Amino acid sequence: MREDIVRVVVREFEPERDKEAVEVLEKTCEVGPSGKMSLFTDLLGDPLCRVRHSPSFFMLVAETCGPLSQIVGVVRGCIKTVTCGKKPLRSPSGAKQYTPIYTKLAYLLGLRVSPAYRRMGIGLTLVQKMEEWFRSKGAEYSYIATDSDNEASISLFTLRSGYTKFRTPSILVHPVFAHRFPLHYRALRLLPLSPSDAELLYRRRLSTTEFFPRDIGSILHNPLSLGTYLALPSDYSWSGLDSFLAEPPASWAVLSVWNCKALFRLEVRGAGKWRRWLSKATRAIDKALPCFRIPSVPDVFRPFGMYLMYGIEGEGKDAAEMVRVLCRHVHNLARKGGCAAVAAEVAAEEPLKKGIPYWRRMSCAEDLWCVKRLAEEYSDGAVGDWTKAAPGKSIFVDPREF
Repeated sequence: MREDIVRVVVREFEPERDKEAVEVLEKTCEVGPSGKMSLFTDLLGDPLCRVRHSPSFFMLVAETCGPLSQIVGVVRGCIKTVTCGKKPLRSPSGAKQYTPIYTKLAYLLGLRVSPAYRRMGIGLTLVQKMEEWFRSKGAEYSYIATDSDNEASISLFTLRSGYTKFRTPSILVHPVFAHRFPLHYRALRLLPLSPSDAELLYRRRLSTTEFFPRDIGSILHNPLSLGTYLALPSDYSWSGLDSFLAEPPASWAVLSVWNCKALFRLEVRGAGKWRRWLSKATRAIDKALPCFRIPSVPDVFRPFGMYLMYGIEGEGKDAAEMVRVLCRHVHNLARKGGCAAVAAEVAAEEPLKKGIPYWRRMSCAEDLWCVKRLAEEYSDGAVGDWTKAAPGKSIFVDPREF
């Protein structure tokens, strides 16, 4: 089909009118490479599920003109306020303190174009139209996430849309076994925090971390956030969060859990019969002999759910090991919740990364985030152009956008 005979109009997504057509398009686009395993996503009938929990969101469709019009492209976007830097804060005691610098950040995701209509500029048009909406809402920056080996996507954004490669976080995935992890550690205890206490802790400890969302309270109070857990030495006397913040123990760790299973399901396709049989055998052995705690491969060849660990933070020489125990606790929660995997996304140089268990074959060592400055002026001269800022050791991954 020739580009000069195709007329396309880009308009706002209308759920009642477009829902079924978008679902068809999504399935058409999810065709993995021949002979290789691929990961597919089922949005459970809600095309907006990955953006609707953000403060502001939007979705566009590209539709062909004429009596036999059809939707041939979609894109989603959302906007929030996040930390992009920090500046020194004057302290009466002389202690070194910092305050966050915030910016209005847009996230562009879910770009899909029907295979029959690719290389016609439709993807670029959708990106440009979405950026127009970003600017109209006052967004200063826009970013996207893509696989580091997705050459077509990287080319569209970096060569044709003005984005620059920015951060390369790691997505760490661990399977949920048929057996539970033991959590009997004499020197350690896990304490659940209320959403309000978790918010205060995160604002005190992570507010100057890159990508930290200003509306962290909305995330923690969301029903999809299943809890926040604090790991402490068993001999530490807990008398409330205020006392903890004033005099924390030598080592501690914290993380929160987000229920991705309620939003979407994943499925691995393209696996051979022998691989399916082998994974089934491992599950049977693990289930029959749980006392041996034999690692098993969950049934990822059918739609499965996942829990995301976010807000991973800690301090002290034992913090990484405490994170490991917290991850095992989340594994047990995911097992009880019928999930097949737990995941986390962290900065490439995250110090606590070594405490997060994961399987390399299920994980992505280098996800790619690209960013673009949309505003002509900067919100704060102290940070300048954020697109040129050096990466920090940590980032905050918003679970609403995972």
